Amino acid sequence: MALIVLDASVLIAHFDQSDALHEAATKTLAAHEADDLRLPASAYAETLVGAAARGEQSLMTTAILELGVTIEPITATAAERSAAFRARDRSLRTPDALVLGCAEALDAATVLTGDRRWARFPRVRILSAW
Repeated sequence: MALIVLDASVLIAHFDQSDALHEAATKTLAAHEADDLRLPASAYAETLVGAAARGEQSLMTTAILELGVTIEPITATAAERSAAFRARDRSLRTPDALVLGCAEALDAATVLTGDRRWARFPRVRILSAW
C-alpha cells in the first residue's frame, strides 16, 4: 500500500462531471482505492469551496471521507518543507507548496494533481484528459 498525497484538483475533477479531468481523476482514484490517500487540510479547504458556495459542504465532506481519504493536518514540518519549495520557486503558489511540502514531510510515494505546472517537482504524477 502506497501513501499518496492528493491535490485538490484531483477531487474537484472527480466530483465534477463537466471537468476535463473527471474521467482521469475517477479512474485514478479507483486504481488507488487500496492505497493510503491523504489530502492536506489546505487542499481539503480548496476542494470544499465550490460545494460550500452551493450549500453542499456537508455532502462533499461525506463524499470525500467515503473515498477513504484522510485529511492530513499541516504540521510544522510540512509548513517548513512548503516554505523551502516556495523559496526555491517563487512562481509556486502557497497552496500548491503546502501540498508538495506535505508530501515530502510524509515521504509520500506520489503526489497526484491535474496541474501540469507541477511536472518539475519530485513525486508528482499529473492526470491527463487524454
